[in-house]
Formats: sequence, structure tokens, C-alpha cells
Amino acid sequence: MTSHLSPDSAAPDPASPLSPLPPAPTAPSDSADSAASARSTGGGDLLTARLVLRPWSGSELAAVLGGLRQPHWAADYPDDGDRVIAGFTAGHPEARGTYGQRQIIERSSGLVVGGIGLFPPSDDGSVEFGYGVVPSRRGRGYAPEAARALVAFALAAPGVHTVYADVEPANPASCRVLEKAGLERCAGSDGLVRFRATAPTG
Repeated sequence: MTSHLSPDSAAPDPASPLSPLPPAPTAPSDSADSAASARSTGGGDLLTARLVLRPWSGSELAAVLGGLRQPHWAADYPDDGDRVIAGFTAGHPEARGTYGQRQIIERSSGLVVGGIGLFPPSDDGSVEFGYGVVPSRRGRGYAPEAARALVAFALAAPGVHTVYADVEPANPASCRVLEKAGLERCAGSDGLVRFRATAPTG
């Protein structure tokens, strides 16, 4: 994950990545329009042209934390950052809500390829987010596509006017992701660079 950077019962989990995915478009696009057109489904998923951003299910948390490899994961998923976020999400029930942590699913294959999510908002109307995509899927524009969708979704939430991510200056790749996602660079703190997006006024 970049930015500062209990098992369920045996009943089927309706939010599992094994659930059928909407068909991917025949001509995927990494343009800003692809993420700007992201939509939310009744089950809490956010859909972009090539990705599904799905809230963590209990069964997925148990599998990642227990080291139980799943057939619907990319070969190099989860990485260390995904395990950290799984632990955070398991310990904070609110992180499994609509405005919490999500897995990134590649629509063309149905495989989990990373994670993205919002952290608890501050009292001043700003909220932090983090993300990560496994090495095998980097260079495809998935990270900025997911970030654009999540930022737009968060800015539409009541009381939220700023969404931001903090990154280390020594991580230029992450800086480029956030710039491609439309966030602006601003002054950071504690040796970190901050990128932010704000809700339109008026």
C-alpha cells in the first residue's frame, strides 16, 4: 500500500471476488474518462473500465492473514502491503464499510491484483487514501485508474472536501501515479510529499 505509507462462517459470502463480474469492455482505456465514468453497484463495488474496487470480505481477510492461497488471486498477490492492510482492516470493522478498504480486481481475468482504500476521515473534512498494485500488473495504468475512481467517490461523500495521499520523495513512481490520477502536489510534512484533490466549490 502506498500512502505514508475473524473468518466468516461457512455461509457463502456475497461479496467474494468469486462472485460473477460484469463483462470487461472490449477496448479498455486508461484515459481519465474511464475512471470518471466509474459507477457504484448495489453490492458496494466501484466499477471502472477495467477494474472492480470491492470492499474486503471476511473470507478474503482470513485467507490473506492465514496465508491460504486462493485461485482468484494474481500469482504475486498478496504482497507485504496487502497483508498489512488486511491486518488493519481486520482490526477496524469500519474499514470494511463503503468508505473503507477495497481489493482491486482485474475485470478481464477476475483476479485480485492489489488494494486501495480510504482511512478514517479527520474532523476537518479531509480523508487519506492508499493503494498498491502487484508487480505483475504494474505499468498498465491500473493504479491511477483506481485512484481516480476512489477519489471521485470519496469527494462525493457528505462532509468530505479533500482527499489526499502522502508519499516518500524517493518514490517517484507513486508520485507519477497520483499526478496521472489528477491530484495536485502540495506541501507535505515529516519528510513526505502530499498530493490532494478537493471538491469543487460553488
